[in-house]
Amino acid sequence: MNPLDWLVEPLAYDFMVRALVTTVIAAIVCALLSCWLVLVGWSLMGDAVSHAVLPGVVIAYIVGAPFAIGAVVFGFLAVALIGVVRGTSRVKEDAAIGVVFTTLFALGLILISVTPSQTDLNHIIFGNILGVSAADLIQIAVLAGIVLVVLVLKRRDLTLYAFDPTHAHAIGLNPRVLGALLLGMLALTAVVALQVVGVVLVVAMLITPGATAYLLADRFGHMLVLAPSISALCSVVGVYLSYWIDASPGGLVVLTQGAAFALVYLFGPRHGLLGRRLASRRRREAVPVP
Repeated sequence: MNPLDWLVEPLAYDFMVRALVTTVIAAIVCALLSCWLVLVGWSLMGDAVSHAVLPGVVIAYIVGAPFAIGAVVFGFLAVALIGVVRGTSRVKEDAAIGVVFTTLFALGLILISVTPSQTDLNHIIFGNILGVSAADLIQIAVLAGIVLVVLVLKRRDLTLYAFDPTHAHAIGLNPRVLGALLLGMLALTAVVALQVVGVVLVVAMLITPGATAYLLADRFGHMLVLAPSISALCSVVGVYLSYWIDASPGGLVVLTQGAAFALVYLFGPRHGLLGRRLASRRRREAVPVP
């Protein structure tokens, strides 16, 4: 079998085409948002929101509503609860996040265990990208489009908020509103990635691309290009690997992104571990011996 057949054969199946398109859409929107999450330091918040949507998805299934509606509602609910606990008690943000997301995630697991269903609801936890329907693809594309439009229109304000919220406030911007907007986009993006990799691995798609680009770029504008490019490429590779080795596509997408991060971490030209050591050695050798 020649290399072209390796690329073309999976495309003969409609479910593989839908899986590829859906995964690339989710990868791009998650990667863009991850650039801001990495700068703000909201990795744990991404984990919280991605897990907290589980009971919303199960309740939506029970009442016959679209999964996205339940996920969005509980994503915003989790953000609101974290804010309330943090703002009205002595509990710090990381503890508030831990309490809220573990409680909501546990509620979702209980609802799955007690809900009679002919559908395997465990796909919510681990993803079911190969089972994406045309309707699911449209829903994911619409939500991703909303997030992309908001991020593009507000990119300057969000970037200033990420780097210097005090300066943002000084020039008339409201850091609380910008933070709430970023959290809202996080909730929507978690819903987009839910179908691809499931609740458990959503946080990987929300953090790994931005962290990888952060090691490669010195300018935020470059991060916004590198992160979605790397994420989309890794997603395509992961889905193709899942076809040829018959393994979990969601797991392989995340594993491929993790491998890309490891390569950049080790061999990045400027901020990679070996790259820094090589640059340091060259500087030492350039210093004249007295």
